[in-house]
Amino acid sequence: MPNITNTNQFYNLVPKDAKLERLATGFTFTEGPIWNQAGKYLLFSDIPEHRRHRWDAKSGATEVTQSSNMGNGMTYDAQGDLLVCEHATSSLVRIRPDNSHQVIANHYKGTELNSPNDVITARDNSIFFTDPAYGRLPGFGVERVQYLKFQGFFRVQPSGENLQLMADDFEAPNGLCFSPDESLLYVNDSTRAHIRVFEHQRDGTVANGTVFFDKIGDGDIAKGIPDGMKCDAEGNIYVTGPGGIWVISPQAELLGLIEVPENVGNLNWGGDEWKTLFICASTSLYKIELNIAGNKTPYMA
Repeated sequence: MPNITNTNQFYNLVPKDAKLERLATGFTFTEGPIWNQAGKYLLFSDIPEHRRHRWDAKSGATEVTQSSNMGNGMTYDAQGDLLVCEHATSSLVRIRPDNSHQVIANHYKGTELNSPNDVITARDNSIFFTDPAYGRLPGFGVERVQYLKFQGFFRVQPSGENLQLMADDFEAPNGLCFSPDESLLYVNDSTRAHIRVFEHQRDGTVANGTVFFDKIGDGDIAKGIPDGMKCDAEGNIYVTGPGGIWVISPQAELLGLIEVPENVGNLNWGGDEWKTLFICASTSLYKIELNIAGNKTPYMA
């Protein structure tokens, strides 16, 4: 575990007496947590087991489906439909409340995508998702040939029209999130162990990508890598890394570490006031109560 000193600013966000609580365990590799405010429950993925689970305070963790196509990252769109990145099918799909499915994206210019990994929506309802090749590796996906010659991230309309490549020069694009005003888009690169930041343009595209924060570990998966990433209401970045979740200010200052006893795959906000941080970490699901709410993305509003 890295030797990180928590700052006073960190403790303004994460109370000194905050307790990390394990909610459920016994999974293979958890990912993609997403909170349903109306139903007061969390959905999360177990990628290698092809399963999606639900957790709520009354029933604990229960299985939702055994055929998730190795689903990974998830979010809701403004209409309340579930968007899921499927490793096994190289697709980003929409799942409606009646359980009907729509493929939003699985090819770019006639070539099959690598394996959509994580997904967010913007206020204009457009969808951004990363597309590394993890879903073509054994264990986290279905081993098969990679057809695209690059790994990058995309923007697409809710209908699936106008799939746009935003950047193609990543080694392993993974987590992504907007700043509270959506002027900035952060995307991390697991292999390079850094976060890049892009200017989010008025036409919905991005520009001027630069390295925002570097050396989040050394890219060794066994030690913990930048994977899932979210932003709070004040613009601080929460990203997985060695030892747990690294908290970084908008000025790129490392504020501290939320220690987690397992390697973390992803995290997301939930609870009545959006101040509960749910954490998917390898074989378990955890939560911790913070002093600050998550950045209000469209489905949260």
